[in-house]
Amino acid sequence: MSPHAFLPEDLYAGTLVTRIWSTAGIPGPSVAAIRADGVYDLSRHVATMSTLLEAEQPASLVQGYAGQRVGSLEELLANSTEASRDPHKPFFLSPCDLQVIKAAGVTFATSMIERVIEEKAGGDASRAQAIRAQVLAQIGTDLSAIKPGSPQAQQLKNALQAQGIWSQYLEVGIGKDAEVFTKAPVLSSVGAGSDVGIRSDSHWNNPEPEVVLAVNSRGVIQGAALGNDVNLRDIEGRSALLLGKAKDNNASCAIGPFIRLFDDTFNLDHVRREVVHLQVTGEDGFVMFGVNSMDQISRDPLELVAQTMGAHQYPDGFMLFMGTLFAPTQDRDQAGAGFTHHLGDAVRIRSQHLGALHNRVSHSETVTPWQFGLRAFFNNLAARGLLDKAV
Repeated sequence: MSPHAFLPEDLYAGTLVTRIWSTAGIPGPSVAAIRADGVYDLSRHVATMSTLLEAEQPASLVQGYAGQRVGSLEELLANSTEASRDPHKPFFLSPCDLQVIKAAGVTFATSMIERVIEEKAGGDASRAQAIRAQVLAQIGTDLSAIKPGSPQAQQLKNALQAQGIWSQYLEVGIGKDAEVFTKAPVLSSVGAGSDVGIRSDSHWNNPEPEVVLAVNSRGVIQGAALGNDVNLRDIEGRSALLLGKAKDNNASCAIGPFIRLFDDTFNLDHVRREVVHLQVTGEDGFVMFGVNSMDQISRDPLELVAQTMGAHQYPDGFMLFMGTLFAPTQDRDQAGAGFTHHLGDAVRIRSQHLGALHNRVSHSETVTPWQFGLRAFFNNLAARGLLDKAV
């Protein structure tokens, strides 16, 4: 990863905050700012990203914090690739910490159809192509033009039920209630350069390039990042009740490379128009490209945040994956089977304002085990004398 490939198109113009593994004194995770002259540890000002996002104007705080320079962006990037990482030098982590990691599903018409196909194929990739043609012929309408929960959506639901093709995915795709689930435990997401994990018993899976909102306890969106909601299509396709097994595995959630805070250079309207580009490059020479255009989402970000909160509270805030337009149908291993990951795939997710998130695909069972949980986190903050900065 190079700084040019890592940063947004406007480089350092925005307020870019992340977390790093700091090796100064007692090693541990630190909130950090990415600036033109280097990466700065902000832990003496604020100990958790959750605390920072509770501020009324977090971008103004970050811009006013001096921090302690830990190295150049080039140096941290060079040490963030998991396969060659030196644990005694600083490297990038996922930019969130105490926030619950939530995800909204079936928020784009194209991916909604692919979920229906997974369901009807029972997780069998070899049946996908034939079922795709059948489903599209039966639906026969542009679902992206339908507002979820509207009278028009109810009319379509009645018509599809009469044809016998109604699905739980269509219910959340065009019904009044969005699908929102917990993607991963607190502190378990991985960041730029780390491996992402797929289960070794999955044979039909794909990346999901998404925009991830950084939301505080009051439901205020304070910024955004990129994310990869690694998806096991065969497991979820067998039964939606296997969603947890399909979605929540070691290293199956990547967020980064930073959170871009809302300021004079970046706001929610930029998020609404963001175009996310995906590139998967395999060690076998296979290359796949994809695009996720946020202007085609069926529910506004504010609606998704409101539905996430609903009858719930998130005292430490949450990160919200907003879903993806991208659903790969390009064949890789055999005709009609579509795409699935191979070990060693390099996944690059990039957008104009949010930089680039780079990860490599491995098995969840063999990637670096997740061992730094809440107990370890707070013990570490205590040992570093930072607990008073965590509230």
